[in-house]
Amino acid sequence: MEKKKVVVGMSGGVDSSVAAALLKEQGFDVIGLFMNNWEEDDEDGCCTAVGDWEDVKRVCTSLDIPYYSVNFSKQYMDRVFSNFLEEYRKGRTPNPDVLCNREVKFGPFLEYAKELGADYIATGHYADIKHEEGKSYLLKAVDTNKDQTYFLNQLNQDQLKDVLFPLGKMKKPDVRRIAEKYNLTTAHKKDSTGICFIGERKFREFLKNYIPAKKGKIVDMNGNVVGEHEGVLYYTLGQRRGLNVGGKNTGTGRWFVVSKDVEKNILVVSQGDEGPLYSNGLYTYEVNWIPESPKEKEFDCYAKFRYRQADQKVHVTVLKNKIKVDFYEKQRAVTPGQFVVFYTEKECIGGGVIEEVF
Repeated sequence: MEKKKVVVGMSGGVDSSVAAALLKEQGFDVIGLFMNNWEEDDEDGCCTAVGDWEDVKRVCTSLDIPYYSVNFSKQYMDRVFSNFLEEYRKGRTPNPDVLCNREVKFGPFLEYAKELGADYIATGHYADIKHEEGKSYLLKAVDTNKDQTYFLNQLNQDQLKDVLFPLGKMKKPDVRRIAEKYNLTTAHKKDSTGICFIGERKFREFLKNYIPAKKGKIVDMNGNVVGEHEGVLYYTLGQRRGLNVGGKNTGTGRWFVVSKDVEKNILVVSQGDEGPLYSNGLYTYEVNWIPESPKEKEFDCYAKFRYRQADQKVHVTVLKNKIKVDFYEKQRAVTPGQFVVFYTEKECIGGGVIEEVF
């Protein structure tokens, strides 16, 4: 009987390395595919693509599987990075890693894998999947601390139907142990952090290359000027560091960002009292429901408003052209441009961009 062919998205990290090793162990015909989504090296040499590709080659050689590299930087620029800049110009805080999954890793990558004759694609994401009666269900990973379903909330049925997540039922320490067992060069490689194209770089410096800084006033809740900002777009709601307004007031507690007025180029901050940062609910205009659209117009479920947040109980109301999400407990610094992602106890059922907060 002919082996099923699976193309594994190899990043040069330990997770995708072990995903490939496990699939080979399970009897699949495995091919490693490395995606180069970003071409610009920065002056600090922080773009790790060259080193990552070397690690992919070493891992695939030691596992005795074929490997390829494919360049999706144009698709990434067109489909992910342009949206990222557009959102920042509006004063919002986007999540490019969610878009990267929808628009690249499970888009052109999936198409390319099919051209290589793949029956399945696989990645090293910490997520699980169930294929049942013609539907695909995106499930939380066993390792709740590493669960990455938040970043996969925009995937649809076509994108999920031939996907395998080999690490879904594993904990991170076990993944490292398997990498050691196979003597993989990535066994002790540090996990990558930050947005794919920025890596370890200073975010504000990076953004200045694309959106010029325009200094302006920092005001408190009463409209008093308490400092000068570097460019209102560079700050996020709830941000405390890098405001340079300490000691400007007799109040106590740290300063933090409450809101941004992009048109007037004003940053509004508060000191001590975090009340203004809390909200009762949000609107999202369009939700990608993963297995299917909800049958009820109103229901309770759980939600996350940022990665690694604990599940928060919410009440969802499906309106004519938007979806209202009421929080059972007030939430701090819910940020337009980020994603609200919906869950049951064990399943990610969908998500949408946070458009308004109330």
